[in-house]
Amino acid sequence: MPVDSEPLLRAREVHKSYGKRSVLRGAELTVAPGELVGVVGENGAGKSTLLKILAGTLAPDRGEVSLAGALGYCPQEPVLNAALTVEQHLRYFAAAHRLPDLGRGRELLSLLGYERYADTAAGELSGGTRQKLNLTLALLHDPGLLLLDEPYQGFDWETYLRFWDLVEELRGRGKAVVVITHLVFEQDRFDVLADLVDGRLSPREAAPAEGGERHVRV
Repeated sequence: MPVDSEPLLRAREVHKSYGKRSVLRGAELTVAPGELVGVVGENGAGKSTLLKILAGTLAPDRGEVSLAGALGYCPQEPVLNAALTVEQHLRYFAAAHRLPDLGRGRELLSLLGYERYADTAAGELSGGTRQKLNLTLALLHDPGLLLLDEPYQGFDWETYLRFWDLVEELRGRGKAVVVITHLVFEQDRFDVLADLVDGRLSPREAAPAEGGERHVRV
């Protein structure tokens, strides 16, 4: 995706404190269509706080965040109703987004390999399968920008690979993905890597993909 594409996300001078503890101190991030961005930081560095602010579920003390288009947000802890089945979750979220059918939801169940659990209550699912449902619900309305907090936590190897296949499918359609994580195993998958240290994001140049270039803009 060209560097000069209109960004889907732009965060400027984001500050956040909890009491006397300053967590974010001027964090800035820009995400263009088709980009895969990784935000890396130690536990307690403020990664989840940053993602909540980007998603609009937490207000910053100072700074601004601008979004273009629909947003999908997948928090680290799945927000599910234990009594509802996977299928019922899809139906409720589809109704909330005014979707005409469950076509995309069933496609995601197949892509992530858990369609056999469609009639299983969320409370009976394994942690990894709950995370798959969490991701499915974030993607149900086909957002242009997806924000993920430790998305592959609890995934087995096959699901991990399926996750990256899904990410590549999204990027191929011009969707942008931001992954918040404490550890990056495969740096060459990312267009942009940024370390969250002392409340600020600093760029780390991602390894270029074969035959292509990587751009860093934080």
